[in-house]
Parts: sequence; C-alpha cells; structure tokens
Amino acid sequence: MSVAAQTVSVEERRQRQAEVVAALKPLLPAHALLWQSEDTTPYECDGLTAYRERPLVVALPETESQVAEVLRACHRLQVPVVARGAGTGLSGGAMPHAMGVTLGLARFNRIVSVDKVSRTAVVQCGVRNLAISEAAAPHGLYYAPDPSSQIACTIGGNVAENSGGVHCLKYGLTLHNVLGVRGFTVEGDAIEFGADALDAPGLDLLSLIVGSEGMLAVITEVTVRLTPKPQLARCIMASFNDVRRAGDAVANIIAAGIIPAGLEMMDKPMTAAVENFVHAGYDLDAEAILLCESDGTPEEVEEEIGRMQEVLQRSGATRLAVSENEAQRMRFWSGRKNAFPASGRISPDYMCMDSTIPRKRLADILIAIAEMEKKYALRCCNVFHAGDGNLHPLILFDANDPDQMKRAEAFGNDILETSVAMGGTVTGEHGVGVEKLDSMCVQFSPEEREQMLAVKRAFDPVGLLNPGKAIPTLHRCAEYGRMHVKKGLLPFPELERF
Repeated sequence: MSVAAQTVSVEERRQRQAEVVAALKPLLPAHALLWQSEDTTPYECDGLTAYRERPLVVALPETESQVAEVLRACHRLQVPVVARGAGTGLSGGAMPHAMGVTLGLARFNRIVSVDKVSRTAVVQCGVRNLAISEAAAPHGLYYAPDPSSQIACTIGGNVAENSGGVHCLKYGLTLHNVLGVRGFTVEGDAIEFGADALDAPGLDLLSLIVGSEGMLAVITEVTVRLTPKPQLARCIMASFNDVRRAGDAVANIIAAGIIPAGLEMMDKPMTAAVENFVHAGYDLDAEAILLCESDGTPEEVEEEIGRMQEVLQRSGATRLAVSENEAQRMRFWSGRKNAFPASGRISPDYMCMDSTIPRKRLADILIAIAEMEKKYALRCCNVFHAGDGNLHPLILFDANDPDQMKRAEAFGNDILETSVAMGGTVTGEHGVGVEKLDSMCVQFSPEEREQMLAVKRAFDPVGLLNPGKAIPTLHRCAEYGRMHVKKGLLPFPELERF
C-alpha cells in the first residue's frame, strides 16, 4: 500500500477525485475518463503484479493536444501523473499513485512514417515494438531491439526503460536505436530530444530521457533507427553439464573477438519449464544451455558459426546443434522468448529480477542463487542475456501466502545486493520502478542519489511525474530519510500532502 493510501481518508480521496474529474471532463471524450473502481482497477499494476495501487482517475487521451491539456490541468491542481503504455513493465514503474492520474497512452498507436532511404521510422508511443518491424519489413528493414514481450510492449515504454532483448549484444539497447523523442513536460509544454541528424544542437539530452522511467517527461512520439535484415541467420544450441563451464564459454566467445547477434543462457529448471511449454528441442539433461546466433551474409555466418563451435567445444560443451533452416532457428528461440509465460505455468506467481554482472561472474551468481533457493525455501529459474551479463532470475512463489511473498522479496533483494557485490548493477533493462528503490540505496551513495534527484528537479520541480519512484524517497530509503530529517530537509517537501 502506498504512503498516500495510508495518510488520506476515504472522504478526502472522494473529494479530490471529484475535483480532478471535474477538471478533466471538459478536456476528454466521456469514454476517455475513468474513475469508478471497476474501471480503474485494471490499471492498478503493470507486469509486476506483487505491487498494486488503484489510481484516483485514469485519463486516456487520443491526441497530443489532449495530453498537453491533461498535464496542464494536473499541474494546476498539483495532482501526480503516472504515464502508462501497455503495462508490460516488470519493475512497477507504471504502478499508479493513489491520489494521482494514470495517463494511459495506448491509443497513440499510429506509425507516422517509414523512410527506407534514411532507414528511420516515426511512430507514436503506443505502437507495439513488433509492429515497427512488421511495417518496415516490405523495405527489407526491421527494428533491432526485441524484448521478449515485443508482441505487446510499446515503444514508449521501451524508451522509458531502455529495453534490450535477445539481440541487444550486437545491435544495442533502445538508446542505441532511437534518434529522437517528442513529448511534454509536466507543465504541458512540448519538448523534443535528439534530432534526425547525427548530432543535435545544444546539450545531448536524448540519453537522459531514454531510461528515465516517466519521471522527466511524457513521451508521445519516437523516431527510431531501422536496420537492414540480414541475408541469413543461424543459431547454435550448446549444452553444458556444468554451469561454470557454460559461464566461462560466454566469456571465451567475447574474448575471441566474436560478437554474436544473440548470446543467451538458460539453466536446467528454466529449460525444463520452456521445453514442456513450446517443445523447442532443448537438451533436458544439460545443466545449462547457450543459444549463440550469427547473422549476416552466408559467408560471414558460415565463418562465424565455425569459430563459435570451436570456442564452445574448447569450453566443454557436451552437445552442439546448429539450426539448419529458419524454422528450426525460430524454434530454438521460441523457448527463450517464452521463458516468462512458461514460468507462469508452473507457479502461481513469479518475480522476475533484473540485474547485471560482469560476464566472468555468470557461474558465480548462478551458484549463489542456488544457495539462496535453500535459504529462502523457494524455487528459481534462471535466464540470461549472457552476452552482456544481464540476469533475469525468476523467483517462483504464491502471492496468496504472505510469508512466501516476504521471502520472495528478500530473495530478490539478496540477488540484487549480490550482483552489486560482484561488480554489477541492480538493473539492466527493466528499470527501478518500485521494486528496486531500496537496492538503489545499496549501490549509490547519498551524494550520488542527490545528483540524480537534481536532474529530476530540473525537469519536474514539484515532483508530480511518477512520484514515489524517484531515488531516494523518504519512505523507501531509511538511511537517506533519517539523514535528511535530522538536517530538516526533505527530497520533495511538496509531496508530503499527497
């Protein structure tokens, strides 16, 4: 439950709701404004279902002018605003504020243009990730970042979280494939980041807005870079009877100067879960498997596949299978792409963590997680963007059992803290949201966190955009809170009344 829900009475909430609805009614069509509990409950969480909060009001604008007007009205009333896309996020970044407006942007789903000459596309924020590649396909182009949720997740959310995907090792994260972002400030003023040219005049703020989790501006339009489709792609499935050998193989491939199009790792519990779901042909006897993909011209692929096979064999692979056709390649990847829904079939709930470690520590973190399974008496399936050390452990539990929920949270925090201790970070591509606020206090000093807040204040002085998720916050970081209370300071004094 949020702080707002604990400190605001039912009557105060009702009065505030009536005030906000009255202000927004003239700005939106009747069907685009929701405030009854049965209408707002579907918006109470994103893909991280363990944390929920029902918003005061849900606004569903259909035009940029409506977005601007809603923001101006909320700013005038000093009402918090949380932007939301498809709700596929996994860190609680789109969890509503109990006394705020959830700004749903799913209706911004138009592909404005595809330019085959400049290899760019201009799309609204609610366009699905996969839809961009589908629109670019007739021109022999595609959008490279491919999160596992690409069939549903939107480009606006991808920008907010700096999403990656299984091919991010070679082609980069969202940041490396976005040229420009258009949106609105908290005051409702239009703002643009980046440019069509290779460089933009003034400060380079594009890399600031990408990954900002809806705390600096509301994104409505994105210009993305398109990539030519490779002539050929083939995938190796390599089996290992030891997770350390599998982890070492990842480091050995990169050390050999090879940058695969994709380099993913799954442990034995994860391969068992996905094989039973999609029948991808995985080796169920292996302690870990690697998926290593090469793409390019037929000659490039043949040479790179041969080099990777040599490295994998030297690294102790017990079995190698190379895709012979596109159907088999897609079948290999189908298991990895369905890791999350496969986990949902074997557990009432799961908590998908997201941290990053040095590649050379992959085996170490797997061994550590195995010990944590015993410590917290919970199962965990592991899937990795192994090439860049981005972990996605899936902790299996039953949220209906408060004790299991508590142990799952402690398990997740332990993974994040261990990742930091191994030289990594608490997030790779899922964002901080509400899930990792405490862990940010583990990785960053009070001075570093204050600098992050200074950036937030520069864009949003009052702290209305996605409040409660900026780091640090008084109720989420006890160390920082105690220090500032002692000094008579608060990160956002204005937010006390929410």
